[in-house]
Amino acid sequence: MNRLKRHLTVANVLSCMALFVALSGVAYAANTLKKNQVKAKNIAKEAVTSPKLKNAGVTSSKLANGSVISVKLANGAVVNAKIANGSVTAAKLGNGAVTTQKIAKDAITANSIGTEAITTGKLGNEAVTRAKVSNSVWAQLLKNVTYVTETSVNDSVATKSVTATCPVGKEALGGGVKINGGNTDGIVVPSESAPVVSATNSRVGWIAGGRETVGETAPWQVVAYAICAEL
Repeated sequence: MNRLKRHLTVANVLSCMALFVALSGVAYAANTLKKNQVKAKNIAKEAVTSPKLKNAGVTSSKLANGSVISVKLANGAVVNAKIANGSVTAAKLGNGAVTTQKIAKDAITANSIGTEAITTGKLGNEAVTRAKVSNSVWAQLLKNVTYVTETSVNDSVATKSVTATCPVGKEALGGGVKINGGNTDGIVVPSESAPVVSATNSRVGWIAGGRETVGETAPWQVVAYAICAEL
């Protein structure tokens, strides 16, 4: 006991007391902290690091609005299933962002196209087929137009005529007459220019005629012209 007393000093006593208090404080903290006793103010800044967070520990309700910015998203992190219907609006699309390859087949319907949005310059050659034209419009169109001419004999007969006949399946839309030659010592003039009508009231051609008003000795001929088309 005397030997122990010889080694005791005020410093030794104070050190032992401090150690005892510190150890008892740790034991107290470890054994007496209850649920929810550690508050945010008791945690030092940057004290909670990633390894201290359990998997799925940070839920959506713990994220502040606007806290996840673009640089925090990994490449390819936002997949189709994570995009809400109707969430990508026109204002969110960059100029030229939607290319031809990104448009699904049959995705653009009639309701998606504005009135008069498709102009002539946007139609390909031969793009509008018979199946795409209404019967009423089709009936008004000129199809497979053909020009037919027929010339009479070249002589000095006082009157003559000739008919330009349309190909089968076509009707005459119009026609004309022309006089060639003559007028050396007489006068030759057109005397007839009219469609040729069949028994079924189809205009199958165009007839043209000419005549001498004063005796003509030089040869002349009459030419008939017909404009034919499918109706």
